[in-house]
Amino acid sequence: MRILGLDVGKKRIGLAISDPQGIVSEALGTIECREEEKLFSKLLSLLKEKQIGEIIIGFPLSLNGTIGRESERILAFIEKLKDKVNIPVKPWDERFTTKIATDLLIKADLSRRRRKRLVDKVSAVLILQSYLDSQNISSFPPDDLTTKCHPEC
Repeated sequence: MRILGLDVGKKRIGLAISDPQGIVSEALGTIECREEEKLFSKLLSLLKEKQIGEIIIGFPLSLNGTIGRESERILAFIEKLKDKVNIPVKPWDERFTTKIATDLLIKADLSRRRRKRLVDKVSAVLILQSYLDSQNISSFPPDDLTTKCHPEC
């Protein structure tokens, strides 16, 4: 099952997708947010095409963990999306992802224009990877490595 990560902005949505094992996140692109019905149509098509089993949406909490105006906009988006799909849709704390994504793109020496086009999908990758890491943390270290010991131990 693949997981779709979304960074929902006012102008575009950054997309990221997991590998089938749910370990690694990779950029998938962006969708322009001009008309809501076209946006949801594109998302639904993508869900079928990529066989998505879960959606993670970046949720912008304030620094002290409270919900602000932007968070309320994302909650409304989540509720609309939940009405259109029959798979889990989960918010995920995205504090600092845009800043981290921008810093990574600056370090890659990309122009301001290019950074503007890429920051949403890089943010989506960071959001989804953070979620995947949190889900996989209990599987490290693998049991067989911790229980097998050299006979002389």
